[in-house]
Amino acid sequence: MDTLELVTVRELEIAVRIWHPRAEKTLIAWHGLARHGGDFAALARELGPTWRVIAPDTLGRGLSSWSLFPAHDYLYSRYVQTALALLDHFQLSRVAWLGTSMGGLIGLLLAASEEGRDRIERLIVNDIGPEIEAEGLAELASYFAMPRRFGTFGALLEELKSHYAAFGIDEEQAWRRLALDSARRLPDGGWTFHYDPRIAEQFVHDTPRDLWVDWRALTCPVMVVRGAQSALLSPATVERMRETHPRLEVLTVPGCGHAPMLDRPSQVRPIRAFLKRRFPAAPKALAGKSTPAWWHRLLHWWRARQ
Repeated sequence: MDTLELVTVRELEIAVRIWHPRAEKTLIAWHGLARHGGDFAALARELGPTWRVIAPDTLGRGLSSWSLFPAHDYLYSRYVQTALALLDHFQLSRVAWLGTSMGGLIGLLLAASEEGRDRIERLIVNDIGPEIEAEGLAELASYFAMPRRFGTFGALLEELKSHYAAFGIDEEQAWRRLALDSARRLPDGGWTFHYDPRIAEQFVHDTPRDLWVDWRALTCPVMVVRGAQSALLSPATVERMRETHPRLEVLTVPGCGHAPMLDRPSQVRPIRAFLKRRFPAAPKALAGKSTPAWWHRLLHWWRARQ
């Protein structure tokens, strides 16, 4: 990153990583559940110096504050309000948004809301959609709910390689950078990951909702990136997304699952083209009948384990 800005939102500090801070065009890049804004370094480099990339660390991740009240702060509604506060802080009345996994859902909720609809100029969701495969999501929830401790940095590196194999990383140096950015030393000399282990509590405390309602409410141009072997976003869901938004642009990334790192020219070129494209005036939001939420299924699965 080129600079780090620390922004206080409701008494908690949000670390915001910024590349090309003087660029004329701006892209908000928001990471996934247990990652941080540093994941977008390669994307910023590939996009080039004409784009300012603003990548916050969500509460409980990276360099941002951990919450003393996870049931209150580790919720999508809180993340959306934090996003709005950051847009105000950077004086962004209208901006492009790219979100990986959780970051894509935050962008979706923001772009579909009354407060945020006019502020998201276009939306890119990376390997996420309004219908999430329950088995894949349950696996994520189970994995991140368990505290991790490693005796050596090398052991942490090997665990990253195993768990994030679907990222499509194919260079040892890239894995080492990921490990350096993901590690936190423990008082006893061991190692763990950078995030608060309690971030997974959002699966228990957050309010289930039907995201198809939010998807139908979108009025901005949308692009979806999908890992060809994704366990969270199915081809059938992408096709249903296209039924609502026929102009939906789809990029399928071979050799990746959940979620593509967006770290190489073949992945970034279509994104750059989408960001530069001119679109006609946005249509009115489409209304529709609510359908059962995938979130209910996950909530039932989680509670059954307790």
